[in-house]
Amino acid sequence: MGFDAARLARQHRITAISSTGSNTGKADIASARRVLEHAKGGLDALSASLGDNFVAALDILSRVTGRTIVSGMGKSGHVGRKIAATFASTGTPAFFVHAAEASHGDLGMIAPGDAVLAISNSGETPELSDLLSYTRRFGIPLIAITSRAGSTLAEAADVALLLPNVGEAGALALAPTTSTTLMIALGDAIAVALLERRGFTADNFKVFHPGGQLGRKLYKVQDLMHIGEELPLVKPTTPMSDVVLVMTKKTFGVAGVVDDSGRLIGIVTDGDLRRHIGGDLFKLKASDVMTKAPKSTSQNILAAEAMRRMNEWKITSVFVAENEKPVGILRMHDILRAGAL
Repeated sequence: MGFDAARLARQHRITAISSTGSNTGKADIASARRVLEHAKGGLDALSASLGDNFVAALDILSRVTGRTIVSGMGKSGHVGRKIAATFASTGTPAFFVHAAEASHGDLGMIAPGDAVLAISNSGETPELSDLLSYTRRFGIPLIAITSRAGSTLAEAADVALLLPNVGEAGALALAPTTSTTLMIALGDAIAVALLERRGFTADNFKVFHPGGQLGRKLYKVQDLMHIGEELPLVKPTTPMSDVVLVMTKKTFGVAGVVDDSGRLIGIVTDGDLRRHIGGDLFKLKASDVMTKAPKSTSQNILAAEAMRRMNEWKITSVFVAENEKPVGILRMHDILRAGAL
């Protein structure tokens, strides 16, 4: 069966399934929407409930000199791993300790100077009991995320962050659904609030995300530019024969012209060479051919912004200047190769 025939056959099967199961499909979508609407209502209630306790929790976490240890069991444990990872990547050093493993030696991972964020929807998770006792015994700050104000966890905690009592989604309302959504959202809210309180920057974020697309998007010009001996620089009095040699050797297709104080006052490009090719080019000096007041950029801007400017200026290479003096040169190809877009 050819490609077109196979595609038509698949489309036919999809159409057949869609027509025979249209009522079922509508019911499925309606069910899914009820779950999402329930979660939305829970998030609205959670947002409205934030107050002094949330600020108190941030005060505790912002003063931590060690690590923030996140712990939980079951679905709360899975959520806790995600929250700990988000904390760690946004400037709040953190790791996850499994509540059951804490009782079998992992309590030794928690030390004075740390804080504990314990998560339990019911607030009565038995596996958390040893962890709670340990924090009380050694004066380690304890923050709780739970749905029950009078629970063991909430009563033991220095600060309890209460989830709104909106129940779980679905006809049975048994499986953790809305509650885990709210836990994740509250963890994100804490992480971002701490990030903004500390003045966490894109530079800080890049330190924790050197790999992957996030890290590449945060490349700055200084991360990709060519420096030192690679810079194609000449003086205004340099003969054009030598300028062409510099342009050829350095492979950027341009030469920057600097005065005696090192300021970038002009640039010689392939286009400048073509414009003077009809005359006696090699009897001229760089100052006779150069384009004055060339475009330049700062080494501290994002590479993606430098790319946008080069596109706007219709150039493929740009000198990087500080105090009007060239400190590097960046090619559009360098940005594309790094994937910094």
